[in-house]
Amino acid sequence: MIAARIAGLDWARIEAELDAFGCAITGPLLGAEECAGIAGLYDREEGFRSRIVMARHGFGRGEYKYFAAPLPTPVAALREGFWPYLAPVANRWNEAMSLAPRFPGRHAEFLARCHAAGQTRPTPLLLRYEAGDYNCLHQDLYGEHVFPLQVAVLLSEPGRDFTGGEFVLTEQRPRMQSRAEVVPLAQGEGVIFAVHHRPVSGTRGTYRVNMRHGVSRLRSGRRHTLGVIFHDAA
Repeated sequence: MIAARIAGLDWARIEAELDAFGCAITGPLLGAEECAGIAGLYDREEGFRSRIVMARHGFGRGEYKYFAAPLPTPVAALREGFWPYLAPVANRWNEAMSLAPRFPGRHAEFLARCHAAGQTRPTPLLLRYEAGDYNCLHQDLYGEHVFPLQVAVLLSEPGRDFTGGEFVLTEQRPRMQSRAEVVPLAQGEGVIFAVHHRPVSGTRGTYRVNMRHGVSRLRSGRRHTLGVIFHDAA
């Protein structure tokens, strides 16, 4: 069912927005009950490989947990479902930026490449923010093999469950001031965005711009987000 929803997204619009801005909102991916079910996993001990308290590492405030293998069914379905649509974009971007890696047609083949290089730990994660929490601008790289796009799905309902806590992207172009992008999401919607670099056409050809993402300060309530990263970690 999740695969069918992904297939039904407006992929022409999504690709155009990714090329123009480095991010694109998917539209509805998960229903309210599905969002609540995934968010509810956070309080369980089983099913996760580690818990990170951001303040301890200077990452911001809040916390998150990395899922252990095997991934929960909806998380695995999102990873698998997005791959056939995002891999061609990633290949086109890498070609434009003169980067060597190319990505295969099946996500399992790419994971095998990661695992052969020692990147064996699952990276999909569940994040929790309370009032006053935030996530500093960062990049989710984790090792030599990096897939250049990832997806974040908002599991909480803005205005009811929390206020503030906007998803934020910054773009740093050579010899130019940084540009910020604030992404408004509804519950169950995802944002697809660049992990590290994206190509931009200029007067002297195509060049790379550096992308970072984070979350602004939560004003009230509690916010859960699902992060879907396609490369595994060393």
